[in-house]
Amino acid sequence: MTRTLRARLLGGAALALIAAPGLAAELTVAMQLEPPALDPTAGAAAAIDEVVYPNLFEGLVWSTPSGEIVPKLAKSWETSEDGTVWTFHLQEGVKFHDGADFDASDVKFSLDRINAEGSQNAQKGKFSGIASVEVVDPLTVKVTLNEPQGFFLNNLANGDAVMLDPASVETNGTAPVGTGPFKFGDRAEGASITLVKNDAYWGAAPAMDSVTWRFISDPTAALNALMAGDVDGFVGYPSPETVPQFEADPRFTVNTRTTEGETILSTNTRKPPFNDLKVRQAIAHALDKQAIIDGAMFGMGVPIGSHFAPHHPAYVDLTGTYPHDIAAAKKLLAEAGFPDGFKATLKLPPPSYARRGGEIVAAQLREIGIELEIQNVEWGQWLEQAFKGKDYDLTIVSHTEPMDIGIYANPDYYFQYDNPELQALMKKINATIDPGVRNALLAKAQQIVAEDAVNGFLFQLEIADIWPAKLEGWPTGATVQSLNLTEAKWK
Repeated sequence: MTRTLRARLLGGAALALIAAPGLAAELTVAMQLEPPALDPTAGAAAAIDEVVYPNLFEGLVWSTPSGEIVPKLAKSWETSEDGTVWTFHLQEGVKFHDGADFDASDVKFSLDRINAEGSQNAQKGKFSGIASVEVVDPLTVKVTLNEPQGFFLNNLANGDAVMLDPASVETNGTAPVGTGPFKFGDRAEGASITLVKNDAYWGAAPAMDSVTWRFISDPTAALNALMAGDVDGFVGYPSPETVPQFEADPRFTVNTRTTEGETILSTNTRKPPFNDLKVRQAIAHALDKQAIIDGAMFGMGVPIGSHFAPHHPAYVDLTGTYPHDIAAAKKLLAEAGFPDGFKATLKLPPPSYARRGGEIVAAQLREIGIELEIQNVEWGQWLEQAFKGKDYDLTIVSHTEPMDIGIYANPDYYFQYDNPELQALMKKINATIDPGVRNALLAKAQQIVAEDAVNGFLFQLEIADIWPAKLEGWPTGATVQSLNLTEAKWK
């Protein structure tokens, strides 16, 4: 049982005890995946951002749960009439956790580093349009773009664009230094990460003195940890079948939320036979999306037909592009030269949607003659083998980066889709400022990706967060990869 929970249960005056001077306000939150490192600018794992952004690291701007871009380390900004020059005015009195002052030179360093040779930034392509970053004075910085970018501020609101201290940048993976309301406390590899209140924070102080993240991948262990009080809450609770148990328990609050996570059967499109459109179309016809949602997620999810979130205003429903049709799937496989099917591998990372969904996908593809060998891998292995090494046939993963259809314009991305028409279209989209025009172009991009059956598009991930009923200010949703606990407090 955590110290926080014990304090809340002592005697009949729990609330008085919580408010008593000198009593530490602590929170222990569990999640499934442990971040492989703690620098959000040098890794693709969503768990990195979820733990440290904006709790420890901050960017120039922030995207609210409604998608509004608001000031953060930049208190204001203006843009030139042609949309290519952005001038940011910085907050005063901001310090990094190591005591160094934050100023315009740090903005230049951080943005230049994204595009530097050897950059490990997972979203480097989103910032390739930056032509120059100029320090005007210590609290003013000018960013010049090669051409207008409709998503420029949205890109700056992601964890990939947080502001860094040059003196500590090389060790941010293990001992991160940011400007946020929490600073790094300690890490027990494989078990937990603790953040502690930053008493020198430039903005509103967090209510919590410390936040500890624990990593529990097993669904049964997750249930037991919550019921025993070993953790206060669980984000992305991995056992959807037991969610009703918490909904009926007055000690807890269940927050079911949609995410930016397009859950897909990722396909190595350069690897035979998946480089054949007819093979990919056959797989698309073989997938029964609703059966996967019902079987793996107990109904938590919305079917998708392309790589785009249904809650976005530019969304087009393309789930009917390749309806579930076993006969059509077998016909396409035969036309592709595989009348008896073929064998392939399916690499599955730890999340429940992948492991449970993978069993169902394998059964569905078996109906058309595709025999899949399931290979369960740990998250670090998946990042090295599938994402970085492109060593896989098929895999299941949820892409939680917001507005990330642009990854299909990058032929070096791990599913290696190379379509010059889409690449030209995405370039046009990125340069379009008018939202209505941009949404129409995004609709066309969705259609291209759907018709090419680049991946097996399964569902938009919905997850349940379990929180103690006496906690308020917990994150209810996000338009960026983040689990923002800066406003969490005990009632």
